[in-house]
Amino acid sequence: MGKSSVYNASKQQYPPTFKLFFFFLPISLAITSFLLIFIYIYTTSKLSTDPQSSPFLFSIDNTAEDLFFDLPRTSSYAKQNQWSLEDLFGFTGNTLNDTEIYHDTDVFLEDYKEMNKSFKIFVYPHKPDDPFANVLLPEDYNPEGPYTSELYFKKALFNSHFITKDPNEAHLFYMPFSILHLRHDTRIGPEKLQDFVKDYIFNISHKYPFWNRTGGADHFYTACHSISEIAMDKTVEAKENSIQLVCTSTYFVTGYFPHKDVSLPQIWVKKHDPGTLVSSKRNRLAFFAGRVNSPVRAALFKHWVNDTEIFAHFGGLETNDGKEQLRSKFCLHVKGFEINTARVTDALHYGCVPVILANHHDLPFTDILNWKSFSVVVHYMDIPVLRKILQGISFEELSWLQSNVMKVRKHFEWNVPALDYDAFYMTMYELWLRKSSVRV
Repeated sequence: MGKSSVYNASKQQYPPTFKLFFFFLPISLAITSFLLIFIYIYTTSKLSTDPQSSPFLFSIDNTAEDLFFDLPRTSSYAKQNQWSLEDLFGFTGNTLNDTEIYHDTDVFLEDYKEMNKSFKIFVYPHKPDDPFANVLLPEDYNPEGPYTSELYFKKALFNSHFITKDPNEAHLFYMPFSILHLRHDTRIGPEKLQDFVKDYIFNISHKYPFWNRTGGADHFYTACHSISEIAMDKTVEAKENSIQLVCTSTYFVTGYFPHKDVSLPQIWVKKHDPGTLVSSKRNRLAFFAGRVNSPVRAALFKHWVNDTEIFAHFGGLETNDGKEQLRSKFCLHVKGFEINTARVTDALHYGCVPVILANHHDLPFTDILNWKSFSVVVHYMDIPVLRKILQGISFEELSWLQSNVMKVRKHFEWNVPALDYDAFYMTMYELWLRKSSVRV
């Protein structure tokens, strides 16, 4: 049979309409897929979006109603999504899973040992007579206040065995400027902060070859104040490439990348140990105190401000001695204008099980710790049924959670000098996990 006869046979076998079907089939599938993806994004984004709120105080009634509707409707939402103890932290019926506080204990301990032995950091050197020594060198005292995690980290690092004076053996490079001190330095302040950081990176990139080898990907800095969100705005390369150790670790902060950056726990260092922390002494279900400076907090106060079991206090307490946390089974971490972990670390310090009401928050040490084993994570929309959720946790389950709280407390403490497995060493381990992806 010749070529022409084969061609004619194929034309007879497949009529033009059949060929048109196969021509339009890929186009139809592509359009259908696009529409399905668009519908999915449109419907789910209504639940997952979390725009940054204004720093001003909110009206409890109006804002809470606008965002969280009324109790019956929101309760329906909760039932529809079928929250359960199994969803919250891995319980199946009345049986407790053997969930470790670590994702993989053996891997963590083995890597931790290797980190302690071989991890090296080069710190860009500065002299005590440097005009900005107060910004670049560690404190010679123990700092106090809510934003001092960056200062405790620097102090511990400078006194650690991780420091090397040979940059050729360094895995990472530390830029030791303090965002907190720059903010309060009258020569810089918030207005000139971005220029200082830009000039600093310009200087080290021209004086040393290390920045230019990776575009700053093997460099890191620390910051606990929320102003760090804009500190790198004039150095896009640093914002996109460098490792940021920050307390405001949320997916909605521009330039924060969980796989690259590190969530630094915001710890207000306490001078005294709280003493006995057993569950049997806790006669209140849950506790929260703070300003109403976000829609989430507005919803919390709208539903629970007058409740006898959930103590939701408007504003600060007269004393911050931990008495309220010590008498509560659960301590609420509720997103305010900014997201940080000060209330989480306070809860752990006082042996109170944290309840996380802060969607889209990259919690500290999530690469290492299984947060479901020592905390309860609740969606914003379940605030009206919060009491029902917490009351549904049995004494056995609560005891299990609190037992794990006691195990993880050491990971959320700054010590001078630093101690094995404390906040400094856990942060170093997070850096250790990131060094392999940028080493040249």
